[in-house]
Amino acid sequence: MLSHRIIALILSLIMSAWAISPAMAQNTDDARAATGGAQTLEDIMARQNGLQIDDEFRRSATGTPNESTSTSGQLGTLGGVSDPEFWRALRYGSADITASTNGPAATVIIQDGGMRWLRVRGGVLPTYGGYLLVAMILMLLAFYVIRGKIMIEGGKTGITILRFSLLERIAHWAMAIPFILLALTGLSLLFGRIAIIPLFGKEAFSVIAIAGKVVHNNVAWVFIAGLILSFLLWALKNIPNGADIRWLLKGGGLFTKGMHLDAGKFNAGEKIVFWIVIIFGGLISLTGLALLFPYQITVFAPVLDVLNSLGISQLLGMGDTGGALSPQEEMQYAQFWHVALSFIMIAVIIAHIYLGSVGMEGALESMKSGKVDVQWAKEHHNLWYDEIAGTGTNPAPDIPSSTPGE
Repeated sequence: MLSHRIIALILSLIMSAWAISPAMAQNTDDARAATGGAQTLEDIMARQNGLQIDDEFRRSATGTPNESTSTSGQLGTLGGVSDPEFWRALRYGSADITASTNGPAATVIIQDGGMRWLRVRGGVLPTYGGYLLVAMILMLLAFYVIRGKIMIEGGKTGITILRFSLLERIAHWAMAIPFILLALTGLSLLFGRIAIIPLFGKEAFSVIAIAGKVVHNNVAWVFIAGLILSFLLWALKNIPNGADIRWLLKGGGLFTKGMHLDAGKFNAGEKIVFWIVIIFGGLISLTGLALLFPYQITVFAPVLDVLNSLGISQLLGMGDTGGALSPQEEMQYAQFWHVALSFIMIAVIIAHIYLGSVGMEGALESMKSGKVDVQWAKEHHNLWYDEIAGTGTNPAPDIPSSTPGE
């Protein structure tokens, strides 16, 4: 009798070990393997605490979402995929979806990056973009307090020469005025919930947002036209040269009174602003067109393909970027770069407006009448002045009836 009990105990231990060993092997490899890819308690706690988690295990979980799971295995489902597999396939775009419409986004049931993009749109972009604009304004205020307005140190002569033709001024203002409207309407849409609704209410913001959208979408065409015309008129004149390097090394003489550095029609600072406007303005226009015509203009999937083929994405730790983006992801990338590049360009243009108006005497006249005082030209663009004075290509200067000393 005792021998029978001993034999039964040994058999039960063997059976228990045989049953437990598969689960132990699964847990050794991956704590989530025993649950078919479900999250662990550590994953759930990390998500609740706002920590970044690696959810690649959910994409590569065992089982093919579009195929029926075997009913003969352990915990097998009755004729179809389990709910976690089904929703995982919908979330990551691997489910076989058919739709009655043929729209680009018709078969996207769940857009996995939507919440992540919402956090960027509502937090990262307005926060750091706002910091950038405030920092630029504070820097200019400090510069004005320390340096003051940059005056024509030799005094105005009353004699003016033509600096910008009518066509050049049209190109400039065709960019400048629309860009200011684009910046104001864009910022109102981005900061509306933060700044406008608390001050004026939701109804007022609704009117402002609708009007801003109409203005933003329509004046953009004028900005693009001005951008193209400016490139054609000034690209060759904004190619860097040796004088620009010396100008940059000494800060353009902006911080030292009495220092006037060699410069052609455009100094190094103006050339930097020009190329920022052309390059950033072009990219902003391209992403803006993608937003204006949703799902019709594809910008970022080809870029990711190029980065991947050149190995740049792997070098940056991005892995195999592929290029297969969902329609919503294309729009999210477009909006992110549209806003981010716009913040940088707005900050640069704020500095440009300051130096071209209240920050420097005689600068604004060049874009109002097209003419500048001769002494201003000698102090800020002496190489250009010497060129036009020597060749006689500039129209006859305006000579007053009497000189300042008489």
